[in-house]
Amino acid sequence: MSKTAHFALHARALTVASDVSEALLFPEPAVWLGAMVPKRWAKRAVTRNTIKRQIYNVGIEFSTGLEPRAHLVRLRSGFDRAQFPSATSDALKAAVRSELQQLFARARTSPVVAKP
Repeated sequence: MSKTAHFALHARALTVASDVSEALLFPEPAVWLGAMVPKRWAKRAVTRNTIKRQIYNVGIEFSTGLEPRAHLVRLRSGFDRAQFPSATSDALKAAVRSELQQLFARARTSPVVAKP
């Protein structure tokens, strides 16, 4: 697991499917990416959607360097609304993007310990 001030990246190894539901979820070994942005940390839907778009866009950029696993990026604390009053400001997008690039760069350089 990699962490930054606002995000955590969890990774789970893909195993041979033991049942049909797991086989449908991850049909082939690849880099799978998910985003979790709870209302607790981003109250406005437009902010949550903006953060998710940034997660997926940065994830695509770094996907070639990641191991074939299921990766989940989780927002673990909120961005200060006093510093970023607009839900979709360019400043917020830049801050989120910068932090996500740091997160994925750490995940790329450090081996991820897989939980069983």
